[in-house]
Amino acid sequence: MSAKIKTSARAPKPTQQPQDWNLDGIVAGLRESRETRNNIRFRGRISELPDRASISQVMDQISAALFPTHYGRADLTSDSIDYYVGSTLNGAFTVLAEQVRRGLMFSTDHDNDSDENIRQRASRIVREFGDLLPAIRDMLVSDLHAAYRGDPSATSLSEILVCYPGMAAVIHYRVAHALYRLGATLPARLITEIAHSNTGIDIHPAAEIGESFFIDHGTGVVVGQTAIIGDRVRLYQAVTLGAKSFPADENGALIKGIPRHPIVEDDVVIYSGATILGRITIGAGSVIGGNVWLTQSVPPGSNVTQAQMHNDCAMLYDVCARRDEPRQD
Repeated sequence: MSAKIKTSARAPKPTQQPQDWNLDGIVAGLRESRETRNNIRFRGRISELPDRASISQVMDQISAALFPTHYGRADLTSDSIDYYVGSTLNGAFTVLAEQVRRGLMFSTDHDNDSDENIRQRASRIVREFGDLLPAIRDMLVSDLHAAYRGDPSATSLSEILVCYPGMAAVIHYRVAHALYRLGATLPARLITEIAHSNTGIDIHPAAEIGESFFIDHGTGVVVGQTAIIGDRVRLYQAVTLGAKSFPADENGALIKGIPRHPIVEDDVVIYSGATILGRITIGAGSVIGGNVWLTQSVPPGSNVTQAQMHNDCAMLYDVCARRDEPRQD
């Protein structure tokens, strides 16, 4: 008796119907927008923008050159460390020069320069930046010691270097600030935005920050473009040093570059959630409490708390209310 072979019935595959996406029309419409109606290309031609991945790699290499025993190779010795630093910087500078060149292509300062002049300018910027690295490291070591002194939970300087997001953000800022001042503004912005994405700390590379700067915890900290911060300043999470208003010209366009962010003098502590807006001055040695909203200058040695701000507002409201009361003659 022959065995019966069972076969499983399979449902037929649905026929794939061709779709008409009108791609020719869409592509033509996008070209018309790019080339005719809304051309935003600098100099009217295609240019390569700085590459975020390449700049992130450069920052890793520069960090390793600044602190090789923490961010470099694990097998470094006293005999090999200088060779490693030199080799790492050589690779970093080669890539950085190309990224700076790309950034300069989008700078109005170089609108009339030839491509060769821009390339040479990029190389000069990187050479000048390299000469600044010892001073940048000195500043970063002052920041490192400030973090160790300011945080009772810190057990070592190494812990701060490898674990603290505030330290990572400050390393990126110090490097970006040097490049920004040398004219490499677009790569500098990318460097601080990489730190912003990784740490939640947003520091504009044009901001001026003194030595021994410490950001504790850090998430949500914002430091605006024209902010000036003195020495030995400590910020906690969610602190904003922002602008109160944005003046416009006669055509309604925002005026760029004017001082609009706070000045924080030496030895100031600003606790979590404080918002400080406008071109005001926080006097040296002041303490700004958590969640304070501050839009006026305070003298040196001030101690501003949320309760005090509520009291000041209540007093102002009381004065205004009494002005509206009928006179009792």
